[in-house]
Amino acid sequence: MVNSGTEHTVKAFDSDINQLRGMVAEIGGRSEQAIDKAMRALENSDLELAAEVVREDKLIDDLEKRIDELTFQTIALRAPMADDLRELIATFKISGVVERIGDYAKNIAKRVPLVTRNRRLTPVSLLPSMSKIASELVRDSLDAFARRDAELAMEVNRRDQIVDDFYNSIFRAVITHMIENPKDIGEAAHLLFIAKNLERIGDHATNVAEMVYFAATGEPMPERTRGEDPTDPVDVDDTLSDDAD
Repeated sequence: MVNSGTEHTVKAFDSDINQLRGMVAEIGGRSEQAIDKAMRALENSDLELAAEVVREDKLIDDLEKRIDELTFQTIALRAPMADDLRELIATFKISGVVERIGDYAKNIAKRVPLVTRNRRLTPVSLLPSMSKIASELVRDSLDAFARRDAELAMEVNRRDQIVDDFYNSIFRAVITHMIENPKDIGEAAHLLFIAKNLERIGDHATNVAEMVYFAATGEPMPERTRGEDPTDPVDVDDTLSDDAD
């Protein structure tokens, strides 16, 4: 028979877990919205919507801090073991990754005033499709977390290759355009950074999926073979570190 003290501890732990799951769903939803708004701002040259994305990133940052605080508090007070501890550790790590996804959306929004609606830059037409896939990966990785669905987490990992392929195509097209149209180099460079941000969003969605897989199975996710990155050996993402604070 479970004594009243143990029963209270179990109920308190379940309450904390449910609250954390709700908060992860919220931070994920806000990050998805940020991606959508940033891309709509880019497509429509909507400077006010872009500024809104930048302002609302503070809400994502604050929510991550609240998740971290409740996670540490739950670990300290409830002393979870095995599956429960893995879920709490995954929650802590996932909140940080999702906050970073919000930062990438903010970075895209910050570049909207620097990109005009230049239809001669054909890669622009590929960015909405790339963004759609990246957003789907974010949503599915968080759905996998909510359901502890290792199979869906694996599927997210596999589908990230689509985002990588988009980026590779855009990278080559933009570089070609730069060579042929030197006067467009500045604007084309901003488009490259936007594409890189979307590619990194896909990578971060797979990071969430890997944590979900570990939390659900206790095993690391098998690595998939990645395609060639045309930016190697120089990683363009390194130049984004100052913007993504």
